[in-house]
Amino acid sequence: MCAIHQPNLFPRLSTLAKLFAADRWIVLDDVQFARRDYQHRARLATLDDPARQQWLTLPTHLPHGRPTLISQAQLADPGRSRRTVELLVRQYYGRSSHWGAVSEVLEAVVDALDTTDRVAGIARTSTVAMLSVLGWAGEVLDSSGIPARQSRSERLADLAVATGSTHYLCGTGGLRYLDSDPFDAHGIPVQPFCVPADTSDPLWRWARRSSSLWALSEIGPGALANHLAAQRETHRLGFAS
Repeated sequence: MCAIHQPNLFPRLSTLAKLFAADRWIVLDDVQFARRDYQHRARLATLDDPARQQWLTLPTHLPHGRPTLISQAQLADPGRSRRTVELLVRQYYGRSSHWGAVSEVLEAVVDALDTTDRVAGIARTSTVAMLSVLGWAGEVLDSSGIPARQSRSERLADLAVATGSTHYLCGTGGLRYLDSDPFDAHGIPVQPFCVPADTSDPLWRWARRSSSLWALSEIGPGALANHLAAQRETHRLGFAS
């Protein structure tokens, strides 16, 4: 089962849950960069009051203007971005009893900031680091290295076929525009994925807005992995039925 998603900086819990539920993440890095999306920014929620949030943004240069692809976007000031990431993540989550796990993610991103100015690489690293501390052992591939047609749904179906995926895990946003015909043509079922809608549960209340760094800091990697594994099983059982 594959999930296809753009690289996100310190991804939201809803995104992380979808990727955790998949066996393979295809990083959609060859589509147009969007400044209002999450490739170069994340909402950090405070430990004591997750309703209080602040944007962590990496100033980004688009060498080809608006048509610039995600894979082509560059950090405008790598040194400033490195300092900002270190400062804000420590400021928000340094007091957490699970800081050890958070610092693993932070260190991976800081190391990446020392070696590349590509926004996609930084965002990809942050997500892979999050998945790794949760024990996810799936495969990560970049769409830019896989031939595919250009229309939206055909591109996604081609990526699933080229990687040998048997199912496509699709979030609620993708379901609004997805045409399942290209998937049906290859016998690849589309499996809808959504996180719990129960806003009384603090873990999921901000899942579609704030970075999953808050959840990792609040309950730790073991408990968070258990919650995500439960969501994975719920969706797989639902599909089987």
